[in-house]
Amino acid sequence: MSDIPAARHALRVLRFVASQSGPVRAATVMREVGLPRSTTFQLIKVMQEEGYLVHFPEDRAYGLSPLMAELGSGYLRAGKVSRLAEPLLEKLVRRTGLPVVGHLGVLHNDDVEYVVKHAAPRAPSLVTDIGVHLPAHLTATGRAILALLPREQVRALYPHPASLTTRNGRGPATLREFEDILAETRTRGYAVETGEVTPDCASVAVAALDHNGYPAAAVGITFRKIAVDAGIWPQLGAAAQISAGALSMRLRGKI
Repeated sequence: MSDIPAARHALRVLRFVASQSGPVRAATVMREVGLPRSTTFQLIKVMQEEGYLVHFPEDRAYGLSPLMAELGSGYLRAGKVSRLAEPLLEKLVRRTGLPVVGHLGVLHNDDVEYVVKHAAPRAPSLVTDIGVHLPAHLTATGRAILALLPREQVRALYPHPASLTTRNGRGPATLREFEDILAETRTRGYAVETGEVTPDCASVAVAALDHNGYPAAAVGITFRKIAVDAGIWPQLGAAAQISAGALSMRLRGKI
């Protein structure tokens, strides 16, 4: 079998950085991956130039760039993970017994792209058709994913308040407000969006994790607010957690 050491080393560096909860220093990469100092810095420099890693000067560390999420969404668009999620969404919608829409969203830079959709009878007509992009910070699926990304990566996606576009005049106005929304999402266990995308609708969502624990996609449920009592929203959040957990297992090759 042919072997290309430089390619193998680069992939090992990317895998290690992806497995960390935040940016890591070059010395840590060198020690944990077992590469010479010169090789480590050369690989990091090339991966920076090609857009796979970003440098965080204040931390003197490196992390994955948004390009990696784009590559992940490209994989999902190819259909493999979409096919894994489709039967789960169908079961999820049927299990709720409510007029809801189930969908799968993936992060594409600072947008969410919807790649799978399944609607129950009498469910609302939504803008979240397959292939549609929406600002991630306004959607439940986007918030579910962003809440599990390293803070530095979120900061790179939203470097200043002007990055936080609004829709229907709603949505977080400051970075602090947005960070509070993500913190509430982590505490609650599922993301919530109410009226930021469609005024009379709300959504809940939970992220599905890949084998590195990275939020690869999010399972969402959208419904008309007048059709679903607010007391039932936590139950829908729990249902999304079950489906996202099942998808995580499939992403890891465990089912």
